[in-house]
Amino acid sequence: MSDELAKAAQDWEARHHGPSGQKKYRPEIGPLPVKTISGEPLKPLYTPADVDPKVLEAEGFPGAPPFTRGLHTGMYRQRLWTFRQYAGFGTAEETNARFRKLLASGQTGLSVAFDLPTQLGLDPDHERAAGEVGRVGVSIASVEDMLRLFESIDLGSVSTSMTINAPAAVLLAFYQVAGEERGVAPEKLRGTVQNDILKEYAARNNYIYPPGPSLALTVDVMEHTAKTLTGFHPISISGYHVREAGCTAEQEIAFTLANGLAYLAAAKARGLDLEHIGEQASFFFAASSELIEEVAKFRAARRLWAKLVDERFGIANPKARQLRFHVQTMGSLLTSQQAENNLVRVAVQALAAVLGGGQSLHTNAYDEALGLPGELSARLALMTQLILAYETGAANVADPLGGSYAVEALTDRLEAKARTIVEEIDAAGGAVQAVEAGFYQRRIAEAAFRYQREVEHGERKVVGVNAFTGGIVEQGPGSVQKLDANQEALARDAVAKLRASRHAANAAKALADVEAAAHSGNGRMAAILAAARARCTVGEICGAMRKVYGEYRPRN
Repeated sequence: MSDELAKAAQDWEARHHGPSGQKKYRPEIGPLPVKTISGEPLKPLYTPADVDPKVLEAEGFPGAPPFTRGLHTGMYRQRLWTFRQYAGFGTAEETNARFRKLLASGQTGLSVAFDLPTQLGLDPDHERAAGEVGRVGVSIASVEDMLRLFESIDLGSVSTSMTINAPAAVLLAFYQVAGEERGVAPEKLRGTVQNDILKEYAARNNYIYPPGPSLALTVDVMEHTAKTLTGFHPISISGYHVREAGCTAEQEIAFTLANGLAYLAAAKARGLDLEHIGEQASFFFAASSELIEEVAKFRAARRLWAKLVDERFGIANPKARQLRFHVQTMGSLLTSQQAENNLVRVAVQALAAVLGGGQSLHTNAYDEALGLPGELSARLALMTQLILAYETGAANVADPLGGSYAVEALTDRLEAKARTIVEEIDAAGGAVQAVEAGFYQRRIAEAAFRYQREVEHGERKVVGVNAFTGGIVEQGPGSVQKLDANQEALARDAVAKLRASRHAANAAKALADVEAAAHSGNGRMAAILAAARARCTVGEICGAMRKVYGEYRPRN
């Protein structure tokens, strides 16, 4: 029957979409093969012949390996995804005000954006921090800043995600100490620290130390959360940033999962329990506007991860094989031209995340291509999630697009292509060696160039940019956040006051202990926590480790 159906489908396609049928295509499609945003060819029609029935049978049900159809048996009927909004700008006090307004509007988890100096382990008074303090996130230099960031927010009842990587151990220590000083025991704190350094070398370049010690610090955090911060996910392995840099859907899956395998291997070498680490690890993906491909991508990633951790590490615990992931809509696809169109883009991207079964979601504000979002656009972004949750019915069925011929065919194809890339990374020596050799970077650059060329040549339409640009009056959002011009001076003054008021001898000893721990490779997390309690700053603590590890310079 499948052979007959396949032959009938081929005949139908040749008759209606072959050379003689090309004239029926819309002019903007033309005779060229139709492709997804990732370059994946799309057939004009998918039938059961495009789906392997053995694969469908192996998919099983939601809540069962290989988790293609979702992590939980009831999915969103049991519990909706966590509504997060990535927020952070200026001083801790300014961001705190935004946090409290978002929580009052229905947000169920906080997601902290840190400024570039903080991400690079620099204090606001460092010469390299000039002009960047509070610009793309909040400036957090010490435990005092962390306390101000969460003023009037119960750290025992909120889940906090921190997008921080190179100095992740330091910022997590600040958060733990802030909790302790507010009377919240470490095991009661909940959240996620990104702590994914490999993607920094591949796509973002916000690293400090060479890969070896950086990976060791990543495992330090994993070990610490397993013992102390048991309610925290110690790592969020990020495909989002490589996708934002320009890679394809299958590359996003492959690079992310290959990095995840490298972290598990490093944890195993440290002697950590992979069954436990597997349950704590989480992932972070992008959601593009290519709705069908994105749903297939999430399904393929879940399935491939469950298989890989079983094959590589023999992890039997089903929960340790689950791909738990946060999703963020794609900032790189937002346009400054006709920015109001971004409201629709974000809604479609968020719908892809929901239909794909994500556990947590951030929706970008429509005016982010113009600047930091204001209160109105941030609230609209959150309302987009609430409408999807409560008005569309999308949350009422697990894996609602499962069984779609197109989705199933793309799921299979993306899984196969991603596995091939993972095997190429293995052949290069693994994720760390592949990153150092520029493998990821070359593939990302090639994919980004192809996409940009398609846009510039008009082969890919972007509404309001290279198509349908007339007839709409450009008003532009009026709610873009205005930063306080004095914020950098305020941050510098706060650091100066902290250094003047703390116990100088205790701080000096704590920093010396951090440096000694970096030398020995033992007790780094304990030394960092002690330095945080002594009111040492992020720049001082990272600086102590810089003395030992140096700063990474990529190969030319």
